[in-house]
Amino acid sequence: MDRLFNMAEKPTTGISDTVKRYGQQLLGFIKGKTNSIEDAEDILQEVWYQLSRLTNIADLENVSAWLYAISRNKITDLYRKKKTDSLEDYTYEDEDGYFEIKDILLLDESANPEWAMYKELFWRELTLALNDLPENQKQVFIANELEDKTLQQIADEAGENLKTIISRKGYAVKYLRKRLLPLYQEIIFK
Repeated sequence: MDRLFNMAEKPTTGISDTVKRYGQQLLGFIKGKTNSIEDAEDILQEVWYQLSRLTNIADLENVSAWLYAISRNKITDLYRKKKTDSLEDYTYEDEDGYFEIKDILLLDESANPEWAMYKELFWRELTLALNDLPENQKQVFIANELEDKTLQQIADEAGENLKTIISRKGYAVKYLRKRLLPLYQEIIFK
């Protein structure tokens, strides 16, 4: 690690040069300190955004030290703030291991017709619950949970602040948890 901070740096001329030069090693550094690739990618995006706000990158004495310092700060911020919840956070342990709500969506219907019925019921209830959400919360939830987009991607596509998107996702998850909890308990503890 010390090698990264002490190595002689070639001057960079702009953001694109900096991204090319440090992108992969910085992502590796961040991935090693976060729980998911999505978190790492979101943090890296925030680092690049902060870099883009600088008026002259050439004024930085040590670009790599600056990038790593910003990355560490963003990682710390990630762990300090309350993370948004996912429906995947609902698990329980049985004698065979863990069962997650997402497993309901992936069950092989041909193996067990009862599970097929539960899967259909779950999708119907989820659809009804999603339709009760404000449109902006619904769209964020669907994009993140069902289309596997990162919150940063959603923010960029919508032209919204990342914190706004995080907030919308949080409200949606809280509502859906409350609304779907009885169904979840019925399926799991049947």
